[in-house]
Amino acid sequence: MQQEPNHSQWTGKTRGLPLMHRMLIGACRFMPLWFIYTGLAIFVVPSCMIFSHKGYIAIYHYFRQRWHYSPLKALWWVYKNHYRFGQVIIDRFYAYAGGSFNITIENYDLYLELEKKPKGFMIVSSHTGSYELAGYKLKAENKRFNALVFGGEAQVIMQNRQLKLSRNNIRMIPYSNDMSHLFLLSSALGEGEVVSIPGDRLFGSPRSVECVFLGAKAKFPQGPFTLASQRETPMLAVNVMREGYKKYRIFITQLPQPPQGTSRRESIEIMAQSFASELERILHIHPEQWFNYFEFWNQ
Repeated sequence: MQQEPNHSQWTGKTRGLPLMHRMLIGACRFMPLWFIYTGLAIFVVPSCMIFSHKGYIAIYHYFRQRWHYSPLKALWWVYKNHYRFGQVIIDRFYAYAGGSFNITIENYDLYLELEKKPKGFMIVSSHTGSYELAGYKLKAENKRFNALVFGGEAQVIMQNRQLKLSRNNIRMIPYSNDMSHLFLLSSALGEGEVVSIPGDRLFGSPRSVECVFLGAKAKFPQGPFTLASQRETPMLAVNVMREGYKKYRIFITQLPQPPQGTSRRESIEIMAQSFASELERILHIHPEQWFNYFEFWNQ
C-alpha cells in the first residue's frame, strides 16, 4: 500500500452555469433526445476535444497504452468516449426532467438478499457509465442507502439529485476535506445501513493501494476497502453502463471476502484487487465508458 501526496486531478464536476443546467432540463422536456445528441456530436464534442486538452491527452493515453489501439483508432475512440460521456450527462438531465429509462439489472438477487439482512453492507462504484441511475432503480426498502457524493456540484444538480434519490430512501453524504464523511459512513454501517462509495478515485486522502489493472499497476483509494475490512462488511461492485437509446444495464457483482485469519493489510489488498478485476471486466465490454480524465496509471 502506498501513501503519497495526492496530485491535482480532474474532479468530475459537471460544467456550465446554473442557467444552462436549467435550460438543458427544459430542453429535455420538449425536445427529443436524438436531436440534443446531434448537437452534442457536431458542436460540443469537437470543442471539448480541442479546449480540454489535458483530459483529451489522458483518455488518448488510455486507449493507446491500455488497449493498444493505433493512433488513428485511439483518436476515434477518444471522440466516442467524449460523445458517450456527453450522452450520459444529457440522460441525467433527462431524468431530472421526468424522463425514464429501460434499465436491466444483472444479479439483482445479490442486492436484495443483503438488503433484507440486519447487517449493513457496502456498494463500491466507479466513474464509468452513469452510476447515479442506480439510485433510481435500487430501492432501499428495508434499510437506508447512504451515498458519498462530490459536494462541489452546481446547486441545480444537487437539488435534482436530492429530489430523485430521497424518494428511494437514499441520503447523500458530501465528501469533506477533513474526511469527516468517513465517520458518517462508518456509523451508517454500524446501524445496519447501506453505504455507497467510489472505489476508483483518490478523494483527498493520500492513502492508496496498488492493483494490477488493465495490464499495469495503478493506485486505488484505500478508504473503501479499509472500512469494509474494519467492519467485516460484504461488498458489492455496481456499474451502470449505457447500452443504447434510453437503455442501461446495472452490473452487480459480490466481491469475495478474504479468508479467516487474513491480516488487515492483506484483506485490503485482496478486496481492492477484486474490485479492480471486476472493473476491468466491465471495461472489456464498454471500453469507451471510462470517465476518469486524468493520468490514472501515473498519479
